Amino acid sequence: MRTVDRVQEVTPPSLNAKDKEMVRVAQRCIMASLDHSRAAAITLTTDTGEHPTVEVPPAALKLIGQLLGAMSEGRPMVLMPTEQEFTTVEAANFLNVSRPFVIKEMESGRLPHRKVGSHRRIALDDLMGYAQAMRAKQEGALDRMASNARELGLDY
Repeated sequence: MRTVDRVQEVTPPSLNAKDKEMVRVAQRCIMASLDHSRAAAITLTTDTGEHPTVEVPPAALKLIGQLLGAMSEGRPMVLMPTEQEFTTVEAANFLNVSRPFVIKEMESGRLPHRKVGSHRRIALDDLMGYAQAMRAKQEGALDRMASNARELGLDY
């Protein structure tokens, strides 16, 4: 199994103030280098005093910068390949809904999927698109409720 085929959730380590500042500075340097050049090299300093220099493509630098940003904010990160597929149970957990609800959405055609034998699989891109659409519908409903409450003179 290749490394990119495995899905691993990484909880960032708790950082003290000095480490958070180091992460923020590293992120700013990486993002600034993306603005000024097409390729960049990173020099790594180790405890043994070695200074290897590694060339990194811009796309990888951008990803590293985004990871450092999330890390500095203490946000959890999940790295997975875009071709990742989910079972109905995994999709339900991701959406924070029940498995029967996910199946109902699939059968109605609102959630794209494919069948592998008798099992359903949902592509990550389709699941993300569905989640965004679901969130937009929820926000719209909340906006309508707030508007109705204002029209009725209800204070919350």
